[in-house]
Amino acid sequence: MLPIAVDAMGGDRAPDEIIAGALEAARSGLPVVLVGPQGLSGTGDLPLIVASEVIEMDEDPANGVRRKKDSTLVRAAEAVRDGKASAMISAGNTGATMAS
Repeated sequence: MLPIAVDAMGGDRAPDEIIAGALEAARSGLPVVLVGPQGLSGTGDLPLIVASEVIEMDEDPANGVRRKKDSTLVRAAEAVRDGKASAMISAGNTGATMAS
């Protein structure tokens, strides 16, 4: 089964709460890959897709996706597109998630 790509930087309590949830999901048998910056801490042995940018909540969604090609949202969507993940989850900018 392909993993679910989890945007580690999306949401008000990111990345700590997102990582905690991803670790809990992995412990229950759900394959997970995190998407976030190099050196993200507290991830245990979860794999990481490195992304150096974040689309902020107040950014225009379409512009954010176009301008920030190395954002966590874009990299998570690319993982699904490229067959490296079965789905993606983000608690970040909803419009940008839909646009990606």
